[in-house]
Amino acid sequence: MNTNRIKPQLKENAHTILQTRYLVGSETAQDLFLRVAKAVAKPEDPKTRESWATTFYDLMATTKFLPNSPTLFNAGTGQGTLSACFVLPIEDTMESIMETARSSAMIQKYGGGLGYSFSNLRPRGSGIKTTQGKACGPISVLEMLSSLSDMITQGGKRHGANMGILDVSHPEILDFIHMKDDDVTAQNFNISIAVTDDFMKAVENNENWDLIVPPNSGSKSAGEVVETVPARDIWNKIIESAWRTGDPGLYFIDEANRHNPTPHLGKLESTNPCGEVPLLANEACNLGSIDLGKFVTQGLGSPIFDFESLKEVSRIAARFLDNVVSVNDFPTKAVKKAVDTTRKTGLGVMGWHDAIIKMGMPYESRDALELGSKVMATINEAAKAVSIELAKERGPYPGWLPQTPGEEPIRNATRTCIAPTGTISAIAGASSGIEPIFALAFVKNVLDGKQLREGNEHFIEIAHERGFYSEGLMDEVAKTGSCQQVAEVPSDVKELFKVANEIAIEAHIRMQAVFQAETDLAVSKTINMANSATTEDIEGAYWLAYRNNCKGITIYRDGSKSMQVLEVNSTKEQAAESELLSLSGLKFKRLRPLQMQGVTERVRTGHGNTYVTINYDQEKQPFEVFTTLGKAGSCDSANLEAITRLVSLALRSGVLAEDIVDQLQGITCHPVWDQGVMVRSGPDALAQVLRKHTLQESDETAEPYGAQLGLEIANTVGAKTEITKESNQPVSAVGFSCPECSGPVAFQEGCVICQSCAWNQCGG
Repeated sequence: MNTNRIKPQLKENAHTILQTRYLVGSETAQDLFLRVAKAVAKPEDPKTRESWATTFYDLMATTKFLPNSPTLFNAGTGQGTLSACFVLPIEDTMESIMETARSSAMIQKYGGGLGYSFSNLRPRGSGIKTTQGKACGPISVLEMLSSLSDMITQGGKRHGANMGILDVSHPEILDFIHMKDDDVTAQNFNISIAVTDDFMKAVENNENWDLIVPPNSGSKSAGEVVETVPARDIWNKIIESAWRTGDPGLYFIDEANRHNPTPHLGKLESTNPCGEVPLLANEACNLGSIDLGKFVTQGLGSPIFDFESLKEVSRIAARFLDNVVSVNDFPTKAVKKAVDTTRKTGLGVMGWHDAIIKMGMPYESRDALELGSKVMATINEAAKAVSIELAKERGPYPGWLPQTPGEEPIRNATRTCIAPTGTISAIAGASSGIEPIFALAFVKNVLDGKQLREGNEHFIEIAHERGFYSEGLMDEVAKTGSCQQVAEVPSDVKELFKVANEIAIEAHIRMQAVFQAETDLAVSKTINMANSATTEDIEGAYWLAYRNNCKGITIYRDGSKSMQVLEVNSTKEQAAESELLSLSGLKFKRLRPLQMQGVTERVRTGHGNTYVTINYDQEKQPFEVFTTLGKAGSCDSANLEAITRLVSLALRSGVLAEDIVDQLQGITCHPVWDQGVMVRSGPDALAQVLRKHTLQESDETAEPYGAQLGLEIANTVGAKTEITKESNQPVSAVGFSCPECSGPVAFQEGCVICQSCAWNQCGG
């Protein structure tokens, strides 16, 4: 294979990522792409196999296209699977639950993400005829799978990501909505509610909604109505929880199944972990993405988008992904059978915000929407044409049946999908998926405690061209990640470089909708909102997504997760601080009673098991803490003892537990997972226990939402609905730093992604 003409076109950061996570032994980047290209070309005719291997290599070396991470990890090694994520069935029997657990372990052993629907499980407390016992219910089964995921993926290439979905008619739906509110339970799961058209109509018309024992369960009361509640009560609780924590998301299950290419094979009850791939039971994702930023060229005086090159690359990438299905290995026979039956692939995109910046189009502009629609339609049409050609050459997928008269046989049941690209977009030097840029500049920690400022190359280039660049400018931008409040930046540049949570909620959803309209599967996207976003904003976003035929929606309000730096200015805390500052501003240390009551909790840390004890005073306020770490005498034990002594002194001196948690949480050193929660260090473990046992959830924001949102939300993507308010709040990343490089992380594409080294919790 001749590869002399193209060397991998990678930036320094890309080489670092490959070296850290992808290269096998003494491999170089060129070796990796050669290995993958040769492996993926094996299904080709021997006469043309070398030519196709060269073509595939060129595509990856230029990073115009990259497959999902497992293909880069494993293709040509003879080990592992090439697929990123899977959906496993759970039926209402102990045998099915345990078989799903076994399959989950085998899949997550190789870093695969998993999606589950728990909708067929009978509710907690239901009778079990064979044992005369009581059912544990779907939430307990999910928690069991979360613990299994934590155990299996500990120390692997990456931790397994999971999706749990429950039907909105399930009797446990209200508990499911709030199951992650404590920021402890099942933190390695995304959760979504499967909402139906009937439920949305019931909400709209203020009707009641029946909670029903799953008809497909083995319960003797299957199909019975156990409770009837106002649909709007369920709706409001979904909104409230999403406002507080970002969970749950919504899965518009009827819309997904309207586009099910194989309804005769089953219903699309669940999705993969980030929601962009609705799949049948035991199916897997076979994904890859095109870097759209590389198709903008300079025309006569203005940039142009090269659609002909995009069409050519799309055709090659579609063939590449069909070959991936053929050469793939799977951890269970059931998965292999399901994948072979439908041969689903998902060709997607990255670098979209890069592309429209190069085109001079703001993310919120109609021009960007129109270009996005045309771009995705080009990819979709090219991939479908290739799949029809491959069906003539190699045969259609075995489960193919014509859905319309005269429909041509096709090789792949689906061809396109907008999947998370957290790591592969960093390798390509591209923005993630169709997401807006999260920050124009940020500071990351490097060796020896030094810090390094990184800035967006497009912003820096325009700043130089327009003559307003300076180091001081970039320092100012790095403080918030935004240029909106920097006086020397021209207004048109500010408009072009709005970052994620400065972009109107409506614009996020409209962009998702135009890509969804031209995509077989679905779109992985986070609707980023400023901290000031209201529950009404979230409700408006949900309705707009539903009415514009999105298959799901995930929102994230900046600062809503406890892992972020808290900004608390409540009257209660201000009053408490005033009380503490009385008597000439002095704070007095309380004396310790002879006897105290407390609680001890074990937390797994990167330095061993840590036992944290919290003792309370007579008013049940935290008074002191003690910790024991593994064997006594280590430096780690000494350091943690010093921290707990200072924390105890602070508590006895009247410092609020919230403030202590705020200072300790997110400190990172040798992070590990414990019971589905990432514990980043000993101090972080202490913060988690303090938060769990001392901080009470406030009811101040749990106000009634009243009647349906009084917004006129049009039925088309072109709607002018204004959902979000103007916000001048600074852009802030998630409060904890990346466990690998200490860089800033953000919520994008339904996942947590490091903006520096591309570490993420979901793969891609």
